[in-house]
Amino acid sequence: MTDLLSRLLGQRQWLLADGATGTNLYNMGLAPGDVPDLWCETHPDRVRDLHRQMIASGADLILTNSFGANASRLRLARAQDRVAAINLAAARLAREAVEHAGRPVIVAGSIGPTGEIMAPVGHLTETQATQLFTEQALALKQGGADILWIETVSAAEEMRAASRAAEEAGLPWCGMMSFEPGGRSMMGVSPPQLAKLIDRLPYPPVAYGANCGTGPSELLLAVSGFAAAGCERPLIAKPNAGVPRYQDGGLVYDATPEVMAEFAVLARDLGIRIIGGCCGTTPAHLAAMRDALEQRPSGPRPSSDAISSRIEALMTR
Repeated sequence: MTDLLSRLLGQRQWLLADGATGTNLYNMGLAPGDVPDLWCETHPDRVRDLHRQMIASGADLILTNSFGANASRLRLARAQDRVAAINLAAARLAREAVEHAGRPVIVAGSIGPTGEIMAPVGHLTETQATQLFTEQALALKQGGADILWIETVSAAEEMRAASRAAEEAGLPWCGMMSFEPGGRSMMGVSPPQLAKLIDRLPYPPVAYGANCGTGPSELLLAVSGFAAAGCERPLIAKPNAGVPRYQDGGLVYDATPEVMAEFAVLARDLGIRIIGGCCGTTPAHLAAMRDALEQRPSGPRPSSDAISSRIEALMTR
């Protein structure tokens, strides 16, 4: 049976992924320094409510609150022995929110980077990374995740490990790297290099692309490098809503809903199939993106200059 993501991609020009998890939870009361993933057990109602807000704002795909729920990261909170329980709870909360959506919504099991530097620069081997990811993946599958969503990766070795974990779990997956302003990941991977890596994987993703980064314009310019590499897989763009600042006791990002709506239209016209937002993207941002995608007609493929100028014009208002 074809997975839900592939079926929807076969029916639709674009799909809207959700917005931020961590930054929205901070604005819902998560204390600075606390681990967002643990809220799946301590504050499940708030996590479920955030999922429901994203669905109400138009999300076709929501991420579980499990970005940092691998044993390496959870060790910092002395919760490394609760990996399975936390990921299981994360997937179940998202599944509960989707059950009342009234339309198909994909539950994507979020898996972020290990938090360690991969060998040979660091000490974490691909085999160890695969074990960390597989532990998460199996629990997310058990909790009801439709796909795995590997995001904010910076090393090729970590992407390969994530692919093996997805294969071990028997789930389709999507993979995203985060790119710096210079156009490469923190570990030096360029978009064309990622495209070539994806094509060589024995268990390739349904879709791939970029997330996080410094803002919508920079991320779109990075993603345009995937198309230049000739890869024909569906692409993903999920940028931060600009740059954060601390205001009124919470984090506020400088990209308004209007800016993110413009990003969404540019992404669609660039040929990106899965469009969403990362850090700072609220349900209000997402609702504006959905409205723009539905109401504004498709245009020509935007140039790099058009991407930069159209977003910059809105950012400086």
